[in-house]
Amino acid sequence: MIATLTGILKFKSPTEILVEVHGIGYTISIPLSTYEKLGDLGSSVSLLTHFHVREDAMLLFGFSTEEERRLFKLLISVSGIGPKIAQSTLSGMNVEELKSHIVGGNVNALMAIPGVGRKTAERLIVELRDKAGKTLTESEPISVIGMATAAMRIEALQALTSLGYNQQIAEKAIRLVMKEAEGSTISLEELIKRALRHTNAR
Repeated sequence: MIATLTGILKFKSPTEILVEVHGIGYTISIPLSTYEKLGDLGSSVSLLTHFHVREDAMLLFGFSTEEERRLFKLLISVSGIGPKIAQSTLSGMNVEELKSHIVGGNVNALMAIPGVGRKTAERLIVELRDKAGKTLTESEPISVIGMATAAMRIEALQALTSLGYNQQIAEKAIRLVMKEAEGSTISLEELIKRALRHTNAR
């Protein structure tokens, strides 16, 4: 099993990278949260990995933190959640937000994840609530304010994608706005307006 990988970054996109290790190139699927922490092409990169084997393919997934990898493994342990949906889930929201939705039983927020319907969202909550709750105690606690902010980000993402914007571009724009607004209050309407400015500036 490949648990970690360190090499030279040869190619990167929001969902996939190519890392060369001693002359061998490894294609690694990544969530957007990991992509944002990558350096420039040609730089050294170290990732925690999960090697996923199925009948028709062998897939390698990479993560910047152990918490991301742990939650990815929890997600794919749920019936109906494959590695690609788990990857998309971690791209749409950060680890703390996802755990807050699971622990808080927020079905609608989980249904905003591409490929996740109501039954799958309910299954995620039922099967992972206790496990996610335990991992929450190992990290920083999530406040009610934090959960409200996470829900607002999901609503903003739905608004942008309904307007025809690419999900990954919309997610990045929302993250930029939330980072700019850190420490101050921001309404859903203002979040969407500012995110639109970021997407239109591309």
